[in-house]
Amino acid sequence: MPTPLTTEGAIARWLTSSSPHPDLAHEEWASGRPAILRTGGAYDAVRMPRVLVHAATGSTVPDVVAGVLDEVLDGPVICHPGAWYYALVPPGTCENWRCPVAVARGRGGWLGIPRPDRTEPAPVTPYWAVPVERAGKLCAPDAVAELLRIGRARLEGAVR
Repeated sequence: MPTPLTTEGAIARWLTSSSPHPDLAHEEWASGRPAILRTGGAYDAVRMPRVLVHAATGSTVPDVVAGVLDEVLDGPVICHPGAWYYALVPPGTCENWRCPVAVARGRGGWLGIPRPDRTEPAPVTPYWAVPVERAGKLCAPDAVAELLRIGRARLEGAVR
């Protein structure tokens, strides 16, 4: 049975909570576009290079990548096709982030956030590789850094 924190409305409110005009985000979502929302409020975001994520997961197949990310990161991940994955992490992560192969966006940052139910891979439109399960559930920064470390090591031939 859905709880108040797992309903699509609650998730949308949480995602847009950093915006002074959440109605604009809902308009973007209604038109099929991602909403450009601030990071550093309810969540920060780690921008992960696609090549490292694919190396770490051992695949470029969207369903396989999504399955591994869900298992390893256990939190929401956005795919911006062709370039980046973004792991949503706790606010304040940006201030302590020390992983040299990825950038963390916190206060003052912006991110294209797909509609909460946008989970199907698309060629150019951002989608949730790992959907938001419930408001406030985020990826652990250490798990994100470890995933990126493994991806880098695999690209450099140090790990198989």
